[in-house]
Amino acid sequence: MSDLEVTVEDGVATLTMNRPEARNAFSIEMREALDQAFHDFEYDDAVRCVVLTGAGEHFMAGGDIKSFHRMAGEQDAEQLGQHFIHRIHDLHSLMFAMRRVAKPTIASVRGAAAGAGVSLALACDLVIAAEDAFFTLAYCHIGLSPDGSATYSLPRAVGLKKAMEITLLGDRYDAAAAKDMGLVNFVVPTAELAAETAALATRLANGPTIAYANARRLLYQSLHNQFETQLQAEAEAFRNCAMSADFREGVAAFVEKRKPSFTVR
Repeated sequence: MSDLEVTVEDGVATLTMNRPEARNAFSIEMREALDQAFHDFEYDDAVRCVVLTGAGEHFMAGGDIKSFHRMAGEQDAEQLGQHFIHRIHDLHSLMFAMRRVAKPTIASVRGAAAGAGVSLALACDLVIAAEDAFFTLAYCHIGLSPDGSATYSLPRAVGLKKAMEITLLGDRYDAAAAKDMGLVNFVVPTAELAAETAALATRLANGPTIAYANARRLLYQSLHNQFETQLQAEAEAFRNCAMSADFREGVAAFVEKRKPSFTVR
């Protein structure tokens, strides 16, 4: 059984982290498979939206702490340091792939999103959570600082002071609190999570993929661009969109008072 299940249907790619017996704790196989999937989707026109979720009752409970404990008993400090620096740099490849994919990404969360689970959810464009979901950036409880781009994404989502609170205290937040602070976009009844995720993904998959790609890039770049640089990027992105068949279809549909049919061209 693979640690990651991949399905593509009607423009929606669903990535299901598949270690339910371990609350989908991160494994090397899972990370490598996720990395490969996001790289593949970047150039796959059949994929217009990506959903990341977990098998069973949880999204992802972070790193495999049992394996960390085993390594700590077998390796000295220098060996542990070398192991984890390489492992984290490998994880960076996945984070870059998630940012670069140019398709809208959705984290569909139920149960636990802990440690790297929070990092992965934050790395997605949108987060939809079941009422039973909870979030905890619990690295401090095992003597670690966050990884998986959490220290980049978290302050931008909730502000620096709240990010300090979440990181330094390692407290647990339910779905409603996570939505209030900006970690989550939508909270739905647990029994309706799959259906609501599918509806959101279908809406995005049927949208103007080229426009979405440009909008995603602009929004992420805005976090570090100067004002003049951002306005130039906006102009270039607008021109890129205006040259697409989707633009012609969109304005025609508006004038003709009908629903547009976008085709990723």
